[in-house]
Amino acid sequence: MAGKKRDNTDQDLGLAARAAWLSYIGGHTQSEIAARLQVSPAKAHRLIAQALDQGLVKVFVEGAPEECLELETELAQAFGLRSCHVAPDLNDENNSQPQASFAAVGASAARFLHGLIEQSGPTMIGVGKGRSLAAMVENLPTINRPDIRFVSVSGSLTRNLSANPYDVVHKLVEKTGGEGYFLPVPYIAASVKEKQTLLAQSSVQDLLDLARQADVYIIGIGTIEGDAHVRQVGMVSEEEWHELHGLGAVGDVMGSFVNTEGVPVKSDVNQHSVGLHIDDLKGRPVVAVVGGDSKGAAVLGALNTGIITDLILGERSARHISQSLQVAKSPERQVG
Repeated sequence: MAGKKRDNTDQDLGLAARAAWLSYIGGHTQSEIAARLQVSPAKAHRLIAQALDQGLVKVFVEGAPEECLELETELAQAFGLRSCHVAPDLNDENNSQPQASFAAVGASAARFLHGLIEQSGPTMIGVGKGRSLAAMVENLPTINRPDIRFVSVSGSLTRNLSANPYDVVHKLVEKTGGEGYFLPVPYIAASVKEKQTLLAQSSVQDLLDLARQADVYIIGIGTIEGDAHVRQVGMVSEEEWHELHGLGAVGDVMGSFVNTEGVPVKSDVNQHSVGLHIDDLKGRPVVAVVGGDSKGAAVLGALNTGIITDLILGERSARHISQSLQVAKSPERQVG
């Protein structure tokens, strides 16, 4: 049965929302927006003005294109999510900027976090790390919450003990005036022996106990692709990296490398992560913030762990998951 046809006003409002994202988050000019939306420059100008008049643009872009809303509904229903937010794709086919997805997802996540903490909200938030969370904090406006505490859910250092550039606890403290707690150990230890030595420290155990008491968790999802941060900074060796690929790992959830079914692969490196484990977060509110255009498989694996309750991701990754769901439902797949 055909769906309900939308009138021109609704269609223009959807275009206005996309134009607002391209302008205020993507940083595109009106001529670039016109070309992207296949409208005249004058129409692009009117769409941006309409977004302002309709209250879609405040600190954040409140609206979303229809296609993103449909993906949000599909993913939320498929995985039993409390909420799902799909940030519009700010790239075009001929000029892809890798950071555009992080900017869009960061803006959407900042809106979510701002809404979460602007009133009384949670008093302790467990936070992960990564480029997506860094983009979220960059877009977060200053808010006065001196009572709030942020605590790392995993090691804040690399294997050579340098600071992780995408650890966001300090920046969250700057934005809110709250308190922050780092976990001063590597994200992934070099061996099980090193991990046991680190965990034997009472200060590390105290911080992990504190992290287990968080009201809500906000984590990133890493990919097992060539530009992954854990590979760039040497958190895993090249030998470990290739082993993870060979074992079917698709994503990194707080140092646990999982396959598309959400099951940690049988690699020694999965015994080396220092921090909370997937099992520690089961049954708790967990918000996954995932930027990047090639994160579909990684997000699917994370969703299948069963710990994600709220999801914020980019349009391309959402489409990848949607397509995977459709393939899984196809008669040919079911017969096979």
